[in-house]
Amino acid sequence: MSTGTAGKADPPGQPPDGTTAAARKREQQGWYFYDFACSVYSTSVLTVFLGPYLTSIAKAAADPDGFVHPLGIPVRAGSLFAYSVSASIVVAVILMPIVGAAADRTGRKKPLLAAAAYTGAAATAGMFFLDGHRYLLGAFLLIVANASISVSMVLYNAYLPQISEPEERDAVSSRGWAFGYTSGALVLVLNLILYTGHDSFGLAESDAVRICLASAGVWWGAFTLVPLRRLRDRRVRPDGEGAVGSGWKQLRATLRDMRRHPLTLSFLLAYLVYNDGIQTVISQASLYGSEELGLDQTTLIVAVLLVQILAVAGALGMGRLARTYGAKRTILGSLIVWTLILLSAYLLPADAPVFFFVLAAAIGLVLGGSQALSRSLFSHLVPRGKEAEYFSAYEMSDRGLSWLGPLVFGLAYQLTGSYRDAIISLVAFFALGAVLLARVPVRRAVEAAGNPVPERI
Repeated sequence: MSTGTAGKADPPGQPPDGTTAAARKREQQGWYFYDFACSVYSTSVLTVFLGPYLTSIAKAAADPDGFVHPLGIPVRAGSLFAYSVSASIVVAVILMPIVGAAADRTGRKKPLLAAAAYTGAAATAGMFFLDGHRYLLGAFLLIVANASISVSMVLYNAYLPQISEPEERDAVSSRGWAFGYTSGALVLVLNLILYTGHDSFGLAESDAVRICLASAGVWWGAFTLVPLRRLRDRRVRPDGEGAVGSGWKQLRATLRDMRRHPLTLSFLLAYLVYNDGIQTVISQASLYGSEELGLDQTTLIVAVLLVQILAVAGALGMGRLARTYGAKRTILGSLIVWTLILLSAYLLPADAPVFFFVLAAAIGLVLGGSQALSRSLFSHLVPRGKEAEYFSAYEMSDRGLSWLGPLVFGLAYQLTGSYRDAIISLVAFFALGAVLLARVPVRRAVEAAGNPVPERI
């Protein structure tokens, strides 16, 4: 996935069962297109347009003190978006083990993928109707769409071991990742043309934003047809246990097994903390830029495009650094950079797009690399024969547990009324994550997992 969603964990598994090379390639080509379909939501909707737009709707509906009252609860209008993101991830945490277990038990991943994808696409397309004071509708659609994309990515990732041989899996995964970044950048360019030229198209600014939001849902739904036509389900033997029970039972069993590998669990805890910070920065950056720094949507779109482009170069560059200094040291270095980014954002003057572009470039350079190296480092800490279940837990950490950061961001703004205080509160995630990671003896952790220790790690 591209910006706004963490990178995909690549769940290991067995080689494809009796498929020919031609049939496997056809499925792979279809598989790439799901990232091409849904990444537009992550970039255009979650990262660029929805935060500032939903906040403007909530402010229009707010009382004289700046509060809205969903379900009778006083919420500062500027915190609504962050709270909604946090709530969506809680919903995803509940659903992911259930849906994943249903897919494993029945072997029917494709209908479940279709259901999750089209639920999310419909909710995103429905954002066209966000106007006036409909902040509750906006919050609801955000929760549905964001939870749906998280659930769909669990199913999407589960196809990778079935459609690729072990030796080609890295290449197949990388191509899917590239497809996602390509579609995100392409649609952002189209959004930029529509938004900046809305007058020439006879549209109000809000109309242009609503079209950009809704078009992401249409794009998501349209290109999802490609993987649904090309991917196929495999038969499995039912184990006789319900999906809900088996899903949570498997998760509990995995966590119990991890207690026998405390160093692996320690790394996963560190990753959970600092990745929460990364995901929150990505989802809240546009809101901070528009509300605190007074930047327009054109500037925000260009900044996100810059992140998209530099994320690839950053991942490759950090990969080279890891070969020299080891993955752990390189990740720790990236966490220092993330902290400096937040400190700079706190001090950034308003109406200074050039400085915002510099921060966007810095985010792009550390975004892809910090996530890619975290995934590769974790792969060394997984005991042999436990790959699938451990990477399932990693996926939960990557996608399902990143709710605390948005909640902290929203609470900080709720209590202080300052987005600068909200953004600086996220330093705690990178500082604590770095301390926890620094305390993990990765060489001993690799040995304890029964794996060979690389020369540099």
